[in-house]
Amino acid sequence: MPPPPPPPTISTTSLTYTFQDTTTGLADITLSLPSRSRTLLIGANGAGKTTLLRLLAGKRLAPAGSISVSGSDPFKTALEGVTYLGLEWVLNAIVRTDIGVDELLRSVGGDAFPERRDELVAVLDIDTAWRMHAVSDGERRRVQLAMGLIRPWRVLLLDEITVDLDVWSRAQFLGFLRRETEGRECTVVYATHILDNLAGWPTHLVHMHLGRVKGWGVAEEMLREVEEREGGELGASGNSKLGELVLGWLRDDLSERGPRSQHKRGPEGWTYAVTGLGGYGFEPKGGKETAE
Repeated sequence: MPPPPPPPTISTTSLTYTFQDTTTGLADITLSLPSRSRTLLIGANGAGKTTLLRLLAGKRLAPAGSISVSGSDPFKTALEGVTYLGLEWVLNAIVRTDIGVDELLRSVGGDAFPERRDELVAVLDIDTAWRMHAVSDGERRRVQLAMGLIRPWRVLLLDEITVDLDVWSRAQFLGFLRRETEGRECTVVYATHILDNLAGWPTHLVHMHLGRVKGWGVAEEMLREVEEREGGELGASGNSKLGELVLGWLRDDLSERGPRSQHKRGPEGWTYAVTGLGGYGFEPKGGKETAE
């Protein structure tokens, strides 16, 4: 009988990443996210969220010993059960062709996991008779989410992929992710700017700014500390406590940063580039490059 897989934990130790134009993408990031956690990755555009998620997914090579996902380096080890849904996945051309939903779901293992397939179809309110060239962007995104989640994942990395969902569909999707983490060994990291219906959803928060982590921890504790500091008035504007906390973070970040042009940071689009001198650009799987 094979040994059970290691728990789906995520940790980084002094993680620093340089883009191929030698500008800094991430600097000195140390995190430790436990199994069954649901983490919100929060920060302004260009804060480093996409770069961090792609490194955690093993899409780019990080300095040795700086990242551990389920106890392994995600770039050097082909980890099963790590699912990253980001820009490449959203822009996949196949979901805009004249093809049926049933065919797409079957192509990603729908018949092998019929219960998960049917649950996701129900949760995301998908009509399996849809033809993908004739649906709205929101309907297309629902099908893409179902495709990405049919196979049971252990680590799920989501990069701004719910922007096209209506309020109800997004709430149902978030409920599905909560049930997943509460019912089995799995972990979610979700980068988003949309905080509707997220009150009580995250177990952990990570605040990113200019490629660094300014703060992270258990969500309940971080919210309580801010509420106490504000004298119990947090949320008085009608926003949720989480919304008020994030607005305060981003306001302080903007004040601290000043004009973007004064910072020598490359755009996060560099993390999608394949080759280059910096950023550990030549990245064949199993390569022997070293990063400094």
